[in-house]
Amino acid sequence: MNLQTRLNSFFLLKDRLLDLNNDALIQAKASAYNQNSWFLPDFIEKAISQIAHQFLTKEALMDWTAAYPQIADKMTHKKVGIVMAGNIPLVGFHDLLSTLIAGHTAVVKLSSKDTVGMEYIIHTLIDIEPQWKDHIIVQSHLKDCDAYIATGSNNTSRYFEQYFGKYPHIIRSNKTSIAILDSGESTADLDLLADDMMLYFGRGCRNVTQVWVPEGYDFIPLLNALKKYNYIIDEHKYRHNYDYQLALLMMTRQFYMDTNAILLSENPSPFAAIAQIHYQFYTPSQAPIVNPAEIQCIVGKGGLSFGSLQKPSLQQYADGVDTLAFLTGL
Repeated sequence: MNLQTRLNSFFLLKDRLLDLNNDALIQAKASAYNQNSWFLPDFIEKAISQIAHQFLTKEALMDWTAAYPQIADKMTHKKVGIVMAGNIPLVGFHDLLSTLIAGHTAVVKLSSKDTVGMEYIIHTLIDIEPQWKDHIIVQSHLKDCDAYIATGSNNTSRYFEQYFGKYPHIIRSNKTSIAILDSGESTADLDLLADDMMLYFGRGCRNVTQVWVPEGYDFIPLLNALKKYNYIIDEHKYRHNYDYQLALLMMTRQFYMDTNAILLSENPSPFAAIAQIHYQFYTPSQAPIVNPAEIQCIVGKGGLSFGSLQKPSLQQYADGVDTLAFLTGL
């Protein structure tokens, strides 16, 4: 397959993902929610829409690949092992796309939490272009690859370093995102910030889990904006987390704010438990403290626009590591 054939298969994949009468996709979405109740139907729809509209348009793919003239036109003989995460729906898609566009064979270890959606993607690609059957391999244990891309927690990243460190690799560990507010945000801004915080239950590395606010900040508008996500309390796994975190805050007599589904508490850590958002105050003389090693994105003052975090472009690489440059350089 030459590059244009590879690109064409993804153009057609976009059409399949947006086809409202696609029975196979309808069944896959229902099965994905049955497999993992964190994947609410609305969240699955948003993940699919993001992939179709941000990754798979002709303009996006052509502009992306044009920036890498070193992309092999023919398929290479390289195998790239991909360890996929499963915290949000189809989160491993970008790595699969990058590997195949680079002309390599993708040897994929699916997350046990997101097998249905990714299997649908893989089977559909092979249905569109049968030659992919030789270049997308699903394995439970990765071995004999020329390079590896692995995403996991801080603990699993150490495991990945041990096993994959001698090969060319990209290894990703825990990251989170923060917002910096200045009290000048509009109601519309805060509504979009609520999406940055609570889409996918806040479980993605691009979800905002800590906000920095000026001293004297009025939290009421932000709390009101977050209330549109109060419906997630009906998901029993989320409810257990909420009840547990609320009990901890009450037992330790810590001040907190509550939308009846989302808890806000003052905490210096950018990492917050499910159902919680941390906040910190800053002053004109003391700017927000940010550790780049922990932060995936910053939204708000001096950062990305509100509502953009769960709509990354192809060029917004996880951890700031250019995946396609790595793959084309193998």
